[in-house]
Amino acid sequence: MAAAASSLLSAPSSSCSSGHRRASAFPFRFPSSVSLTSSSSFSTISSSFPSMFPLPGRASAPAATASTAFSVSASGEKKKVLIVNTNSGGHAVIGFYLAKELLGAGHEVTVLTVGEESSDKMKKPPFTRFSELVSAGGCTVWGNPADVGKIVGGAAFDVVLDNNGKDLDTVRPVADWAKGAGVKQFLFISSAGIYKTSDEVPHVEGDPVKADASHVAVEKYIEELSFSSWAVFRPQYMIGSGNNKDCEEWFFDRIVRDRPVPIPGSGMQLTNISHVRDLSSMLALAVDNPTAASGNIFNCVSDRAVTFIGLVKLCAQAAGREAKIVYYDPKAVGVDAKKAFPFRNMHFYAEPRAAKVFLGWSSSTNLPVDLKERFDEYVSIGRDKKEIKLDVDDKILESLKVPVSA
Repeated sequence: MAAAASSLLSAPSSSCSSGHRRASAFPFRFPSSVSLTSSSSFSTISSSFPSMFPLPGRASAPAATASTAFSVSASGEKKKVLIVNTNSGGHAVIGFYLAKELLGAGHEVTVLTVGEESSDKMKKPPFTRFSELVSAGGCTVWGNPADVGKIVGGAAFDVVLDNNGKDLDTVRPVADWAKGAGVKQFLFISSAGIYKTSDEVPHVEGDPVKADASHVAVEKYIEELSFSSWAVFRPQYMIGSGNNKDCEEWFFDRIVRDRPVPIPGSGMQLTNISHVRDLSSMLALAVDNPTAASGNIFNCVSDRAVTFIGLVKLCAQAAGREAKIVYYDPKAVGVDAKKAFPFRNMHFYAEPRAAKVFLGWSSSTNLPVDLKERFDEYVSIGRDKKEIKLDVDDKILESLKVPVSA
């Protein structure tokens, strides 16, 4: 291990490139060229924008109106960033992509992943690709985030991203340590799933959220800690190399095997599928522009919705195959839609309005292109040849009396 890793005294295991410098405290400076310029470019959405997208129960922060566009210039300052990364689920890939992007921009990045490096979970992507981070100058360590202070030792950070906790008990130790350690910016990956079901879609920042959702308590606590800069990001469904939670793969599994694709309801339900690079680029802009990001909630999603039917067709197009869609009523068939289908059986999509206004962000997700890339990788790892169990599908198809080719 490189000498630079000596500051990470209590980490069960760690890996840092020889070029990774030991983090040390230094004065933090916000971008010196953040200006407000009057513009009417956002006037068309002003009626839908809550002021600075306040959290439920808090007063609106002082801010320009929605008809005032932010012209933000990053300082170019290189920062020391700690990413506390989950060891499972779809969100793990967010930390990986962000680390790569920040390292490419010249920032110093340490990724603290929950658990042990030797665990079976680390045998899956994106963890199997962590050597890419080390080669780029990053540092990877493992352990319990509740012991973050011991794990990083005397290392100092300008920015901390919690991409792990879903409840206050998990996030509080990290947030409290960050506050006590003088971290200036704290970012939290929440979830768009906390929005209340509404007759109006899409979900926009400031819409009512479920009071009993565990992420809500975390968001409120982070606000109350009064970091110099803090922000919350609410992702939805995502695709991208390194994701270990099925999204597009669910559709490919059926299409390449000439199986009917069972869709609950009408198939016209709208959802949002984002390439993880969109999430990463939004987070990176927040790191570069802490003043513009501060005090805001960001729907961390692409800016277009897709129907379930449309997604099936796009996946089939990527695979160069025809897809047969069958529709069913989960209750009539007797299956749990949550287990039978990878998405919520309803209109569920959000729009990234805040990121466009306050960070000048734009989406790069292009589903026809991105899904073709994902299918090529799907085939390259041999998943199209693997034996998979489709017991729930079989139950649905049997109920509908739909034959399945052998």
